[in-house]
Amino acid sequence: MRKLLLGTTALAAAATLSANAALADVSISGYYEWKYTSTSSDITANDGTTFGSDSEIAFKFTNKTDSGLDLGLTVEMYSDGGDTTIDEASLSIAGGFGKVVLGQNDGVGDNYGVASTDLPAEEIYAGIGTANDMVIVNADINGLSSDANKISYHLPAMGGLTAGVSFMNSGTAGSTDSTEFGAKYSMDAGGAAVTLGYATGTTEASGAQDTDTSVIGVKVSSGNITAAVSQSTYEAAARASVAGTASTTTAARVAPITAMDQADEESIGAAVSFKVNDATTVTVHTAETDDGQKTEEYSNSGIEIAYTIASGLTAYINVEDYDYKAGNSTGNTNDSGTASKLTLKASF
Repeated sequence: MRKLLLGTTALAAAATLSANAALADVSISGYYEWKYTSTSSDITANDGTTFGSDSEIAFKFTNKTDSGLDLGLTVEMYSDGGDTTIDEASLSIAGGFGKVVLGQNDGVGDNYGVASTDLPAEEIYAGIGTANDMVIVNADINGLSSDANKISYHLPAMGGLTAGVSFMNSGTAGSTDSTEFGAKYSMDAGGAAVTLGYATGTTEASGAQDTDTSVIGVKVSSGNITAAVSQSTYEAAARASVAGTASTTTAARVAPITAMDQADEESIGAAVSFKVNDATTVTVHTAETDDGQKTEEYSNSGIEIAYTIASGLTAYINVEDYDYKAGNSTGNTNDSGTASKLTLKASF
């Protein structure tokens, strides 16, 4: 009798788990990028050709509770050879009150800021991290807290207005907490879709100047043409070292910086994208960044051609000219040149 009772209980538990699992929608997606880059640089160590790759797998679970809440779990992990670390992992809870995101994910500046660099997909920004320590070369906000564990709140959409706030707790000492705010407004004007976006963030510094960054931009789409302009700022006190990031964005994939002067950067960028046909899109872009504190300058102009070879398979060709002047920054080297890149991206 006892065995029968235990067996019945086990079957009931299994049935309950199966029923609960059936309520969840599960999706798995991923991409793989193979890259060939050729750089002509004034710095010998940067001159030449390289192969590269970038890949990621995303697992997404969604469920709706009996009370009407939408639950979501997203886990993204790098899948390059030798690199299987978790990129982002977060829980979302959404309802009539808006949406709360808990865990390792970007701050809201990434959701609401509009930047010219949103248009090209595979920009290069040659020389960053190898000859200089400039931060906002792409006229976009700097992700101060990156994917650190945080809480974010997104307000319910009010017409064309969306907004949110995120907070990263740096630990019990609380000396380097990071907060971001952002808002975006979308509207139609004369048959064109217009999006205005602003985001700002601050990371506290104990006994020193806080690190502040912001971006404001506008994007206009009409027919086959999309244009965007943006301006970003970045201010930080001098510090001994800054760890490099492992972002999937090329401009943010920088080497560790061994020394950094006080920064007061301003970056202005513009981009125009034209959809030639269903398979081909051409984007031209430019950005210029100046650091008034160090008289440091970086400019970059380029073109990107995106061609859809087949469903899920796209080729990108990028060519860019860049110029960097070190000014009176510490330990940096003047550099200029041309970089080109071929990227094959498969999405699954």
